[in-house]
Amino acid sequence: MRRVIQYIMFISMFFAGFLVLNYYVFFGMSFLLGLPMNNVFHIIMLIAALSYPVATTIERMVSNNITRIFYTAASAWMGISFYLLFFLIIYLLLSFFIKMPRTTVGIIIAVLTIIISGYSIFNSYLLKINEIEIPLRGLEEDVKAVHLSDIHIGSIRNSGYMERIVNETNKLNPDVIFITGDVVDGSARLHKHTFRAIDHLTAPAFFVTGNHETYEGLDEVFRVLGDTKLRILHNEMVEFNQIHVIGVEYSFERDHLKNTLNQFEINDDKPSILLYHLPKGLKEANKVGIGLQLSGHTHNGQMIPFNFLVKLMFPYISGLYEYNGTKLYVSQGTGTWGPPMRLGSNCEVTLIRLKPGR
Repeated sequence: MRRVIQYIMFISMFFAGFLVLNYYVFFGMSFLLGLPMNNVFHIIMLIAALSYPVATTIERMVSNNITRIFYTAASAWMGISFYLLFFLIIYLLLSFFIKMPRTTVGIIIAVLTIIISGYSIFNSYLLKINEIEIPLRGLEEDVKAVHLSDIHIGSIRNSGYMERIVNETNKLNPDVIFITGDVVDGSARLHKHTFRAIDHLTAPAFFVTGNHETYEGLDEVFRVLGDTKLRILHNEMVEFNQIHVIGVEYSFERDHLKNTLNQFEINDDKPSILLYHLPKGLKEANKVGIGLQLSGHTHNGQMIPFNFLVKLMFPYISGLYEYNGTKLYVSQGTGTWGPPMRLGSNCEVTLIRLKPGR
């Protein structure tokens, strides 16, 4: 009951904010292009504002091909409307200093939004294979690992996308696969057949939960993923080819990572890899002797200009970082959340060549 109330409150707050955004976008474009702001205008604006919260609610109740198309279109509109808002704000700021023909500006904004949104949608369906070499302290021989994160299997990306990721991963012929959270999106109910492709992975796969697994409900996630080939790590340390693999699941608790890591006895002379969804806690990982931390969550901002905002919250936003010998690699994510759009980022499958290091 509590989850239902929280969900209703979230949808209500989201709708209120999205309604304001849509009103400003529709009002701004109508003003620039000289379109009438009559009853038809308000009806279309209201439908646009309702599209995403309504599509989300329907998907949670009943999901089929029609509802998924509606959800995908509503999600795309959310991204498109943000770009319209972005360009309208730029116009508003420039209009204080430069006089510009309204109709011309309206056409320019519409064309730019169409081009950028079209490219962003297209780019979100490309899978980039990102290769990187990382020396790992204590490692005796090369290990080829694939890092996946933030796949977000749900209404937009479902079983077909999961199969595609598995196929691309197997082509890389890894020794081991690490998945750092948000395999599920939470946009639709979970079904075991959606994740059946996981069992076709040709290498051992270790997984820790992210925030979206927590939102969905861990019992439900474990019901669906528990019978797959994934080795789900619940705040535990296991050994793979003499590598200590430490998996810390996502938690809302303060200092969760620090408190969990302090429970383990990690040998500095042995290679160790920490799987943790959030790109935080690099100093804590270094303090207990971990050689490499793998994280995700940020999506590298997913869409410009959100990367600047995400960077404020997560300084380690994408790529490889180092602190006193401990490395951190942050994946841009293998899928998308919300709008099926990527601008200034990519959906990535990361091939990590682990080398013996000091």
